[in-house]
Amino acid sequence: MRILVAPDKFAGTLTAVEAAEAIAEGWRRRRPDDELDLAPMADGGPGFVDVLHAALGGELLAVTVRGPFGDPVPATILVDGATAYVESAQACGLHLSGKDRPEDGSTYGVGELVAAAVDAGATRVVVGLGGSGTNDGGAGLLAGLGAIGDRPLDAGPAALPGITTVDLSAARARVADVELVAASDVDNPLTGLFGAIKVFGPQKGVPDERLPGLDAVLEELAVAVDRRTSLEKGAGAAGGLGYGLLLLGATREPGIDLVAGAVRLAERARAVDLVITGEGAFDFSSRSGKVPYGVATIANEALRPCVAVAGQVLVGSREMRALGVESAYSLVDLVGEERSFGDPAGALAEVAERVARTWSR
Repeated sequence: MRILVAPDKFAGTLTAVEAAEAIAEGWRRRRPDDELDLAPMADGGPGFVDVLHAALGGELLAVTVRGPFGDPVPATILVDGATAYVESAQACGLHLSGKDRPEDGSTYGVGELVAAAVDAGATRVVVGLGGSGTNDGGAGLLAGLGAIGDRPLDAGPAALPGITTVDLSAARARVADVELVAASDVDNPLTGLFGAIKVFGPQKGVPDERLPGLDAVLEELAVAVDRRTSLEKGAGAAGGLGYGLLLLGATREPGIDLVAGAVRLAERARAVDLVITGEGAFDFSSRSGKVPYGVATIANEALRPCVAVAGQVLVGSREMRALGVESAYSLVDLVGEERSFGDPAGALAEVAERVARTWSR
C-alpha cells in the first residue's frame, strides 16, 4: 500500500518535518512493507521556509533583522532561482513577542527580510504570513523598506494614534521591479468586525476592552494611506502585514495552495492509496485555508481517502466529513494529555501505528 504523509506543524511541539517523520515511524512499525511518501506542509506560518526548502532545495541565506521590540533576531531566506521565500513569523512571530506587549510590537524586521531578499537578486519575493504576534497594520514593514509617516511607523500600533500622512514612495521604489506575493491563510480585511484586531487580537494578548481602540488606530492608518486597500481580502492577515504588502502591489495567494504547488501535492496524491494529514488542533477553523482542509481537498480531487491525526480533534463526524476527512484521531484522547505534550513524537508515532492497523490493507 502507498501512503502520502502530509501534515502541518503541531504548534509548540513538532515541526511539520518532525510530525511527518513521527507518523512514518509509527506506520512502519505496523506495516513495514508499505511505501510512504513524506510531504511536510505549511500554510505560510511558522515552518514555511523549512518546508519549502525540503521540497525545493535552493540556497538558505542567514540574516539578522530587528525583532518586534527592537532586539536582533536570526532569520533565514530561501532563494530558489529568481524567487525568494521569507517567513514573517521569524521576524515578528508570537514566539518572539508573547502576549505581554501587544501594542508595542513592530513588523519592521519583515521589511528588512524583504529588502534582504531583493538585495540577494530576487525578482519575486513570497512572504509567508501567519503566526505573527504583532498588530501594527504593516506599518513596520513599510518603515523597514523606507516609508515615512508623521507618526513613527516602527514602534507598533501604540505609536500610530494621530497619524495623518504616510509617504510610501521610497518603499515602493525599493520593490519597484519585484513581484511580491502575500502567502496567507486568511482573507480578513484590515479593520472592522472581521478585521485583524477583532478576530485575531485576543489570541495575541489584546484585552477585550482594548479591541475597539486598537481597531480604531488601524482605521486611522488606513484613512491616512489607502482606505480601499484596507478592505481587500487578506489585508488583515498577520496583524495587518497583508495590508502593508498589498499597498506595495503584492498579489495574494493562499499559503496552502502555494506550498501544495511547490511540493507537487496533487501529483503525489494521485500516486498513492491513502493520504494522511494533521495539525495540533483539528477544528472547524481548519477550513479557513489551513493545511488539513487543503490536503483533504487535493486528496478528494484525486479520489483518494484522507485521514487526519491531531493533538486534539474538536469536530464531530459530520463536520469532519464536511472538511473532506474520512476519520480523525486525537492524541489527547488516545494516549492522554501528559504523554501528548511530554513526548509528542512518540505519542504521534503510537497513534499512527493504530491508524495503520485500521487503514493499511
